[in-house]
Amino acid sequence: MQNLLDTIRQCEVCIKHLPQGARPIIEASKDSKILLISQAPGRVVHESGIAWKDQSGKKLREWLGVDEDTFYNTSNFAILPMGFCYPGKAKTGDMPPRKECAPLWHDQVFLELNNVKLILLIGAYASTYYLPDEKTKLTEKVADYEKHLPKFWCLPHPSPVNRFWRMKNPWFEETVVPKLQQKIASILS
Repeated sequence: MQNLLDTIRQCEVCIKHLPQGARPIIEASKDSKILLISQAPGRVVHESGIAWKDQSGKKLREWLGVDEDTFYNTSNFAILPMGFCYPGKAKTGDMPPRKECAPLWHDQVFLELNNVKLILLIGAYASTYYLPDEKTKLTEKVADYEKHLPKFWCLPHPSPVNRFWRMKNPWFEETVVPKLQQKIASILS
């Protein structure tokens, strides 16, 4: 696993498309219990080199009901974005994740993970990629999370840009998040 992570962290396949250069962000161990598949690192994460070390990560940890020590323990959580590098800024939020990363690296990472009990698909890019036959929108996938268990659990992206989605869909934090926290706690206990 460590050799694969080192190789991925050196990847420059799409460097010419990255406004701030390549800095692949990935965290995992063979023992990881929960796999987070998300969009792509933001600018703050790109600069720090630490996955989810931003406002989105703070909200995600809140949803998961875990502290930073638990979250950053790779025996608990593996972090596998759809795009490993910051793709640049768009009009609202960031550019979509680069399409090269997931087909190039995800299967290789999956082969090294021996203990995953749950895969969290965070945001539309991850849920569309991993549930290609599911034609519903992300909101429906989030609401019907039980349909995808025991393997997947779909979540909205916790970005501050999505605060309006959360305001429009209060059922998510009122009903789904407590069940998610129970599931996470049971896996990590």
